[in-house]
Amino acid sequence: SVAPARRFIIRGDAAALASMGLLLPGTCRATTIGNCVLLWLGPDEFLLLGSKEVAPSDACVVDVSHRDTALTASGPLAAWLINGFCALDLQEAAFPIGMCTRTVFGKAEIVLWRTAAETFRIEVARSFAPYVWACLEEARREFLA
Repeated sequence: SVAPARRFIIRGDAAALASMGLLLPGTCRATTIGNCVLLWLGPDEFLLLGSKEVAPSDACVVDVSHRDTALTASGPLAAWLINGFCALDLQEAAFPIGMCTRTVFGKAEIVLWRTAAETFRIEVARSFAPYVWACLEEARREFLA
């Protein structure tokens, strides 16, 4: 897992984000704002990670810090491990650094974000984290067999 972070789901448009001091990320991309990152989840839905406090203006803001946690898969086999339970094309040309998406990993809904060439951050509900970890371990063991 990774260091704890505040997490907010924000529903609003570019103007609402701007009123909170946030920059609209591109489609399926992440934007860094100081020590925070804003991930695009849909046309009007975003995930804010970091320590920034946000006050709703023209947007709906929900603190989901207690609900979710993060795991990291890194190294030359990270994409391969994730592909054991997720059918996305994770080649860097198709899923470049900074890209993020909501998807399914096995039976769990996750937010997948490529933070570096060989590093992925997986945001997942705490109750599904042990399951996702076990799936990653199973894929790792399969590769080493």
